[in-house]
Amino acid sequence: MNPKHSKAKKEKELADNARLLRAWKKFHREEREAVLAGPYGATLTELFLMFENMKHVRSSQLVGYMRAIEWSEIDYPTRLTVLHEVNAAITKLREQQGLPPIDDALPGEPLRAYQVIREIINSFPHKRGGLPGHPAKSQSEE
Repeated sequence: MNPKHSKAKKEKELADNARLLRAWKKFHREEREAVLAGPYGATLTELFLMFENMKHVRSSQLVGYMRAIEWSEIDYPTRLTVLHEVNAAITKLREQQGLPPIDDALPGEPLRAYQVIREIINSFPHKRGGLPGHPAKSQSEE
């Protein structure tokens, strides 16, 4: 095999991966902006600020704030964006502290903050208006 061809193939793969990562980050940035500009923006702005200042927020504060939000009024795509944002914030904080990025509880252990938050967000039936082409169903419809 030609070493020049192998190197060019590797460089192309790296360039493709970098392009895909930029597109993925742009997609999530646009999702976040749309959520904050949408009908739940006032409710979620403070929450997203907490995500940006995770060094100064205790997990109990974050969980308490999440419990105070009326998730049954928030549509499924918005919930997914919030879940992505909280996951990214917790992961970033753990990495900054030199910890593994993910530390889910093992069976029998108390749930970690992310697991509790995921349960809170998903504990309500999905409001109509799910993902495009896939309308969310409430639990009573299933």
